[in-house]
Amino acid sequence: MHHLPLELNRTAMAVTGGLVLDRVIKRIEALPERPSAPETAADRVASFLAPPPAQGSDLKPLLDRLDEAADCAVETAGPGLLAYIPGGGLYTSALADLYTRAANRYGGLVAMAPGFAALEESVLCWMAAEVCGLPAGSGGLLTSGGSMATFTAVVAARHARLGEDIATGTVYTTAFAHHSVAKAARLAGIKEAHIRLVPCTDDLRMDPVAAAGMIEADREAGLRPFLLVATAGTTDTGTVDPLPPLAALAQRENLWLHVDAAYGGFFRLTERGRQRLAGTELADSITLDPHKTLFMPFGTGALVVRDRTALHAAHAGSGNYLQDTTQVGGVPDPAHLGPELTHEVRGLRVWLPLHLHGVDAFREALDEKLDLAAHVHSVLSALPGLEVPRTPDLTCVTFRVRPEDHSPAAAERADLAGRTLLERINAHQRVLLSSTVVNDRFTLRLCVVSHRTHRDRIDEALDLIATELANVHSPHERSEHDAPNIAGAAAGWIVFR
Repeated sequence: MHHLPLELNRTAMAVTGGLVLDRVIKRIEALPERPSAPETAADRVASFLAPPPAQGSDLKPLLDRLDEAADCAVETAGPGLLAYIPGGGLYTSALADLYTRAANRYGGLVAMAPGFAALEESVLCWMAAEVCGLPAGSGGLLTSGGSMATFTAVVAARHARLGEDIATGTVYTTAFAHHSVAKAARLAGIKEAHIRLVPCTDDLRMDPVAAAGMIEADREAGLRPFLLVATAGTTDTGTVDPLPPLAALAQRENLWLHVDAAYGGFFRLTERGRQRLAGTELADSITLDPHKTLFMPFGTGALVVRDRTALHAAHAGSGNYLQDTTQVGGVPDPAHLGPELTHEVRGLRVWLPLHLHGVDAFREALDEKLDLAAHVHSVLSALPGLEVPRTPDLTCVTFRVRPEDHSPAAAERADLAGRTLLERINAHQRVLLSSTVVNDRFTLRLCVVSHRTHRDRIDEALDLIATELANVHSPHERSEHDAPNIAGAAAGWIVFR
């Protein structure tokens, strides 16, 4: 009978660790040539549902199995992922996770691991003050992603502005806000009927005048407006809401201002980003996603707030069994700032890459992505068969097939052509684009975020778009790269928060 003991000796740890590391390195080396998405996955999923055996197995065939499962997925680590808001997953961040999980420290209460807590605190203070521009004393919480960060912020805002009487609390956002905003409000006990969608201006930004009118009308109707949620980089188009006017409105009406900067926030490390995201420093709370624009592994989100006492007031709790724990070094307990008591140490996966590579490396990478998006916009704008309706605020470029005239029937035909165009581009499996609907029109999205995406892959994507656009307009000419339809599989993938 084969049985690997739970406690490995030094030799076994070195051998097993070496086998895993070798696989990881080979996968990363192969990323430039890996397909952007599998042709099919459904017929392989059933084979992964087998329960574990009573007796153990050799590691090599199990790693083969892991490789097979990893291959049965969109290639979210590679340079061709231009769909949604991709994050590449830094190798050095993965190394930090290996160390963190082997050390296995508890991160909910500072007294249990004060050194790790201080390292995590240093990252959060840097995000709050240096990245977002919040004043001294600000800080926050590392979370599993933007969804949990936003939920934590909504609970804090509800507690600060409404207390326990939440029945008439009202939230204001837009149709282009990430759907996690409305979900967070519902989970926080806000009635769906009290989640207001503020109209946008023609450039798809929240209209502060319309927001003010809705707030006034709701107050007159006996409701209690308490939360205004602006977006610094929408998922659909990458658009940044007018943050300073919205901050002024929130202050005037005594609303909590939350800025969803899950996508856009870290672009503030660049000069262009600071200009385009001016106003985050006026927010009460900000969602950030290091697993997007700091290129960290999935599962790395952050919430930073102007006043951490508001987080503590909404989330603190204790039990008799915790009477032996004490606060250490003035660092707040993460368990008292958010919903999780079992809070894993997430800080090292951010701390190690920032210290190892230096902040400038991230700043330069983000500047490169802004340059690449500007290049995409310029090239696509020159293609006569496309409409590129807006200059990107960040790194998401949206475009659609140009209809032959202004009739609804022509727009419908153009949208069908756009769907075909997306299928044909993605079928090459060199890049993966996604789509959305803007002003009732089918719209393609190309979003440049991954640290592994550079000019060569972007130029390849642009060549594919131009070639397949010509094929869509000349349906009798078929590309030599015609491939099975994988767009249906790709369409099922969601924005990772």
